[in-house]
Amino acid sequence: MPNYSFILLSGGIGKRMEINIPKQFLLLAGKPIFIHVLEKVDLIEEIKEIIIPCPKEFVCKTQEIIHDYSFSTPISCIEGGSSRQESVYKGLLRAAYEHVIIHEAVRPFASIEEFRRLILENNENAIYGLDIPFTVLQGKSVIEGNLERDELVNVQLPHKFQRKKLLYAHECAREDRLEFTEDASLLFHYFQSEITILKGSEVNIKITKPIDRKIAEAIYKESILMED
Repeated sequence: MPNYSFILLSGGIGKRMEINIPKQFLLLAGKPIFIHVLEKVDLIEEIKEIIIPCPKEFVCKTQEIIHDYSFSTPISCIEGGSSRQESVYKGLLRAAYEHVIIHEAVRPFASIEEFRRLILENNENAIYGLDIPFTVLQGKSVIEGNLERDELVNVQLPHKFQRKKLLYAHECAREDRLEFTEDASLLFHYFQSEITILKGSEVNIKITKPIDRKIAEAIYKESILMED
């Protein structure tokens, strides 16, 4: 089983959450959201290092919070980029291992089992995704076309990739000045290679808006009740 570098994207600045601190610092059950992710990842033997790209002004704060907890996996906080894509690129440059897992600091409910299932997947490049249960149309102010939802997928993280291949795709995108919202679409654009889609989870939400925080608290309370 290969070893992995884990890139935890922590670039949020709280704009959509309508707060003046990064949303990954918000508390969930008394802990910063991103700490919930680190506590799970720290238990996975194949993950040998954790790299956290974050805004320059919050590197020290992120390190201070991490120091309040006990983690055995080496963790490096680095200055992220001006975009999500650039932050991933910087993380890939820093990564020491040839396989990487990419996750978001504000997805605290990805389970240890989901991380392990991703690692055990034979394909070097794999993501999580969900079917889209609603109608999706093309257009902004007017409808411009229909999309077949049966042919679409709602992309979730974590993702895993072969580092050199993804890094090369990132370098191509930088040269071409193309921006992508996540890395599976970036890799596919340049390689059209097979990327496995694993069945995601409804509770693996991304906390970006105030309503998401309320939903996250409800999910956490329900998970505690299930454990009891």
